[in-house]
Amino acid sequence: MFRNYFKTAWRNLWKNRTFSLLNISGLAVGISCAALIFLWVEDEYTYNDYFTNRDHLYQVMDNQVYDGKTYTFASLPGPFAKAAKEEIPGIKNIVRTNWGNRALFNYQEKGVYANGMYTDSAFLKMFNYEFIQGNAANAFSQLYSLVVTESMAKKIFNSTDVIGRQLKMENQQDYTITAVVKDMPLNTRFARQEWLAPFEIFEKQNNWLTSWGNNGIQNFIELEPTANEAAVNSKMYGFIKAKDKDASAMPFLLAVKDWRLRSNFVDGKQSGGKIKIVKLFTIIAWIILIIACINFMNLSTAKSGPRAKEVGVRKVMGSAKSMLVWQFICEAILMAFIGVVIAVGIVALLLPAFNLLVEKQLSPGLLQPAHLISLVVIGLLCGFIAGSYPAFYLSSFQPLAVLKGLKLQGNGAGFIRKGLVITQFVISVALIICTIIIYEQVMHTKNRELGMNKDNLVMLNQQIISTSGKGDIGSHFENIKNDLVQTGVVEQAALSSSGAFSVGSNSSSFNWKGKEATKDVLISMNWVTPGYINTMGMQVLAGRDFHQDGFADSNTVIINETLAKMITPKQSAVVGTQIERDSTNFEVVGVIKDYVYNNVYGGVAPLIIFNDKKAANTSNLLIRFKPRQDYKTALAKVESVIKTYNPTYPFEYEFASDSFKELFINENLIGKLAGLFAVLAIFISCLGLFGLSAYTAERRVKEIGIRKVLGASVQSLGSLLSKEFVRLVGISCLLAFPLAWYFMHKWLLDYEYRITISWWMFVLPAVMAMLITIITVSFQAAKAALMNPVKSLRSE
Repeated sequence: MFRNYFKTAWRNLWKNRTFSLLNISGLAVGISCAALIFLWVEDEYTYNDYFTNRDHLYQVMDNQVYDGKTYTFASLPGPFAKAAKEEIPGIKNIVRTNWGNRALFNYQEKGVYANGMYTDSAFLKMFNYEFIQGNAANAFSQLYSLVVTESMAKKIFNSTDVIGRQLKMENQQDYTITAVVKDMPLNTRFARQEWLAPFEIFEKQNNWLTSWGNNGIQNFIELEPTANEAAVNSKMYGFIKAKDKDASAMPFLLAVKDWRLRSNFVDGKQSGGKIKIVKLFTIIAWIILIIACINFMNLSTAKSGPRAKEVGVRKVMGSAKSMLVWQFICEAILMAFIGVVIAVGIVALLLPAFNLLVEKQLSPGLLQPAHLISLVVIGLLCGFIAGSYPAFYLSSFQPLAVLKGLKLQGNGAGFIRKGLVITQFVISVALIICTIIIYEQVMHTKNRELGMNKDNLVMLNQQIISTSGKGDIGSHFENIKNDLVQTGVVEQAALSSSGAFSVGSNSSSFNWKGKEATKDVLISMNWVTPGYINTMGMQVLAGRDFHQDGFADSNTVIINETLAKMITPKQSAVVGTQIERDSTNFEVVGVIKDYVYNNVYGGVAPLIIFNDKKAANTSNLLIRFKPRQDYKTALAKVESVIKTYNPTYPFEYEFASDSFKELFINENLIGKLAGLFAVLAIFISCLGLFGLSAYTAERRVKEIGIRKVLGASVQSLGSLLSKEFVRLVGISCLLAFPLAWYFMHKWLLDYEYRITISWWMFVLPAVMAMLITIITVSFQAAKAALMNPVKSLRSE
């Protein structure tokens, strides 16, 4: 029976090839859009699924309270891991890591940068590294051991047979390769770590790790299978306070499933994170599918006239309503599965471009059972949803009425059809409004006053650390700086412990005259060499910059205006103030205008800048080019200078303007995807509108013929057919406005620095929708209006 259904369905599709192609195209576009989103969503939800014991893995976070507000960090004191393992029941393994190193490795004449970490040996077992050579037990058997990934081994040696070979790190220390591991999948936390080395090395280099009051490393925990997470959290939360009453960290566990999607905290409590974006686009994927199904319904019912007599004849010949229903549903399912096949081709074609857009390496994975089942389910679901209304509508025709040519449509069918069009355009217009607001929010932040000049500024990370044979960097940086200026393309240069838009260090251990004893203020810290303020293009509001002879400013600091206002309302009065930290007094010699760092959407946190003439804490070289330079030539000259001092270091750089763009990755992704799918939603909706206008023109063909005979103009007839659709889209806009405002108002509340939603953001999409509607409908309206009335009235 079903075989006959599908054979009949295929004949009907082939008979109406143009209509079928139009209908299938709408489904295929909708399914392919949804498939691309679902691939992205799957990748996000399966992040870290590579870890086989993921149900027992956690990162230790900690809450710290400053000035009545709770901040959440991932940094812990050095002694925490050992003490927690010994004293808190339920912990199977606990490992320490630093925040990652981008280090230079040299082998013979070859120098390569690679990202990696210092960690404890249990790290290799906890996160199930697969060994190509060596094993977890002996990986850190000696102090200067090195575990490298397969890709790093091939990059340096063109082979993975590298056990026992040595690499020199940062031109200082030889490390012996003791193991080679497979590269982790890209959707894992540690996929970009190309090497691992014993944490003891990092521990020897940083004496502050012995203090319970200094938070600066990460901790990862594997619990026993029988351990209770809540019980471990309970014992852990006050653990550090019990060791040091002055310590501020209150540690707790964050499960591996939340590292990627639920890592945001507000006032010490989880407040979502990327999961909001994932849920948003999951909803959009289903919306696109629904719009495609609505489009199918409209196009199917638009062609109901020619099928009506077929239904009448079938019923006269004895076909039951259920048989007709299944006939039309099978036809819809067949079209849906043809759409699925075409959609798979579209996905394969567009996936490379989509991967560039979302910065992933997604693959269709057609051989995966889950993907095959999903495609079958989507095909069946789309077929049933899209075919249900046309099936019941067409099968309900009375044979006598159909064969006599009487009116087929009741008010209910027309109402449903119009409702479907309104639903399509409500969603489409709302998506366009959301896209405009997201774009304006991003541009509003990009154009805010930064407090520094990001143009012509270049950053070089770890390019001139520890130059062999030339002593410490502080003693020779002036020579490097002078050589850079002598090139004629460099205006200023300086070293800094932080990048242009990020400051990683902070502390609450500062005091000044008049500060409340009970008030803890978390202050960001940056160490720089003289010339930093000019290099960054910052504005000094009061006092002065550091002297070029940095040793004269060994105990002086510069603060931003946010910190200055905390000390005293009058900025000029701040100059000369003594700020004390760890029994050392620093004199404030200058106040700079607030500049944006860390959170481009939020307010500016208090900042203190230390003069670091010896460059003991700096690793970032900042270079400001003179205006209107040819960057290719300028960079070649800078490279020549850097290579003079560090010939083995590969020359790598980043423009501050590019680094600034990276701060908007999530918002840009939301804006681009929302815009893309808004356009596709409009396209699919217009296919449905095209079908409905064809249906309307077909239904009113005799009315149009009579009006033409009575003298109606083509323009008036076109207006007659178009105004109904313009009215429907107008209603859609009125419904879309409050819907879009509600969701975007809630979205904007997540940003401290945000735009105000304006009226034009609603009017522009409405005008666009109206114009698109008029253009779409005008074709059918003009076609109907230009038809020869003799042909349309011939049967009369």
